[in-house]
Amino acid sequence: MILYHGSYLKISEPDLTHSRPNVDFGRGFYVTPLYEQAVKWCDKFKHRGKDGIISRYVFDESQEAELKILKFDSYSEDWLDFILNCRSGKDTTDYDLVVGGVANDKVFNTVELFFDGLIDKTEAIKRLCYEKPNLQICFRTDKALKLLRFERSEMA
Repeated sequence: MILYHGSYLKISEPDLTHSRPNVDFGRGFYVTPLYEQAVKWCDKFKHRGKDGIISRYVFDESQEAELKILKFDSYSEDWLDFILNCRSGKDTTDYDLVVGGVANDKVFNTVELFFDGLIDKTEAIKRLCYEKPNLQICFRTDKALKLLRFERSEMA
């Protein structure tokens, strides 16, 4: 499977050292199979006057069975609970890979409304169902990262 990472620099050797905590699926290296999404990830760097660089990888799916994977096929209550735990620093799971939708600005606004008690989970999920398709894969362990092979990078 071909995967992309959008950044301001070429990342030929992904690692977990530079990843941030308290993001959608916790600390990890984030990629997407959607090239257009990687371009959008680069946009935030371009707005800050930096280059946008997309790194391309091949993921060896033949070894996937050796990994502990959590996959969300849609925005759901389980997805929302996982995002809330990760973003609040309460995630204690040991998944190698987490796959699911991105909590973009609109999604984050919905999450904030839920946190503030202004909407319930049912309403939050209802609002999330209208988001454009997107997908992120978070490589959370070195074991998982070993299955990712860098191919090349290019300007976005």
